[in-house]
Amino acid sequence: MKYTNERKDRHRGQPGFTKIESMETMTMEETMKDYEQELEASFRKINEGDVIKGTVIDVNEEEVTLDLRYYTQGIIKAEDMSNDPNFSLMSDVHEGDVIEATVVKTDDGQGNILLSRKEANSVLAWDVLAGYMEEKKNISVKVSEVVNAGVVAYLEGIRGFIPASHLDISYVENLEDYKGKELEVRVITVDQAKEKLVLSAREILREKAKEEHDHRVAMIVPGTVLEGTVESLQPYGAFVDLKDGLSGLVHISQICQRRIKKPSEVLKVGDKVKVKVLNTNNGKISLSMKALEEQQAEEMENIDVKQYGSGESVGTSLGDLFAKLNIK
Repeated sequence: MKYTNERKDRHRGQPGFTKIESMETMTMEETMKDYEQELEASFRKINEGDVIKGTVIDVNEEEVTLDLRYYTQGIIKAEDMSNDPNFSLMSDVHEGDVIEATVVKTDDGQGNILLSRKEANSVLAWDVLAGYMEEKKNISVKVSEVVNAGVVAYLEGIRGFIPASHLDISYVENLEDYKGKELEVRVITVDQAKEKLVLSAREILREKAKEEHDHRVAMIVPGTVLEGTVESLQPYGAFVDLKDGLSGLVHISQICQRRIKKPSEVLKVGDKVKVKVLNTNNGKISLSMKALEEQQAEEMENIDVKQYGSGESVGTSLGDLFAKLNIK
């Protein structure tokens, strides 16, 4: 009896005992809760046409087996998984995946529930696609076929159309080049009533091109002298092609030291010019020919005869500049 009392006293006096006891109680409660959920699930009525969730427990080339937390398992035949011709059970489905599918038969003759993911997709996928469009989410798809004026790719099991004009920033000459190609796209049209899904890669490509352009512009240091070619004349100034996909504006007030009414008084399209970078704000390059004239005039005043005879070039090409900066 003394030993029993000592055990009781020791238990009462040790906080750790209360903690262990509490943990055991929590574990039992969680186990009971799981058991109650499984018991409740096993008694629920499943009808044909219901959309239910299941966890993949087995995959083979013919079918997918799902744990439905029910007294029997669910089976999805390969032909009932997806309309996408690029879909592969062995590559695209894995153990542990959670799949929603429609009940086709409550008993397939072997005690299993026969399911169809294709039927569930025809209902559920449209809401998912609408969400993608609202979020402007970038999604990877694979082109499965070429059709008139565009290509086809499947998304969430739904057949989507990508117009030729939305495949690239520039004109696409041969659509066949895109067959089997993976593209990053956004959903731009979702119409369940008309079963219409339209995808686009163009906006993503434009954004990436702009990011790259702005980065290259930002790497150009104000004060740098560049060589370029006049590509167009406007009433407010001249645009100069700096090569490497970049161009800048020489405002009319920055063309020369004397006042002019229009750029054509001094320049014509095709002229080779040297310009000084004034600034690179918001992805735009502001240039000046006048500042370079003023700089050269000042240098000429201060330069001695030996320096003047060196023959070193004042300007550089943008390609040379990027090469020095190790920009590709």
